[in-house]
Amino acid sequence: MEMVEEKGRGNPIRAEIGKLIEAENLRDLLYKAGELHGHLCSYLAYGVKAGYIAMRELGVKSRGMEEIVAIIETNNCFSDGVQMVTGCSFGNNALIYRDFGKTAVTVAKRDGTAIRIALNPDFEGSREKEYPEAHELFDKIVAKREKATPEEHKRLMQLFAEMSITELNKPTDELFIIKRQKIVVPEYAPIFDSVKCSICGENVMKTRAVTENGESLCIPCSNRGYYQMDGLGISMKEGGAKEDEE
Repeated sequence: MEMVEEKGRGNPIRAEIGKLIEAENLRDLLYKAGELHGHLCSYLAYGVKAGYIAMRELGVKSRGMEEIVAIIETNNCFSDGVQMVTGCSFGNNALIYRDFGKTAVTVAKRDGTAIRIALNPDFEGSREKEYPEAHELFDKIVAKREKATPEEHKRLMQLFAEMSITELNKPTDELFIIKRQKIVVPEYAPIFDSVKCSICGENVMKTRAVTENGESLCIPCSNRGYYQMDGLGISMKEGGAKEDEE
């Protein structure tokens, strides 16, 4: 299917998101983020609202071409809300991940004009008291991975969805600590050549290839350590990645 950009309409891919931001339609932005995230929850809502505030305050639009960058400090649900609303992702090189473990994001324009939005710890600490049933089910099903009934799973998703809408409408000054900043924005992502691994035959980015005896190897075939980002954050794994294969 050919995608044609209509004259005067900008990027049709981001048009719907842009209209929702202009219309201050946070609920539908949340639903769009839910398509990416897989479910609705309060931290997804915080990410949506943070992304919305940043886009409005900076007066920017995103075409996914690194005209803005989002520096995210967590890999929890918050990050998916930010990605959907700002259009900054790992794939378009506009999402920068700093493994600080904080529910916060800094969105910046190319000239360094930026806004940092962090979840208020006092507000965050009061959520368990406001939503006791949801927190009890979360602790059982998600935190402790205990066996739960289908009804309990369904109830948790229902409570999460209800919470997300409620939290979305909380006053901004209660939700967040917001700071205007001037930062040094990383350069546009460079384009690297690829080389072929002499063992597996797959192409690998030249900057990630290992040279041994004049031959180029990928990291798994070289049995070198590598960085991995998962639920624990970024960590170094030893001995290549071959042990992950069956």
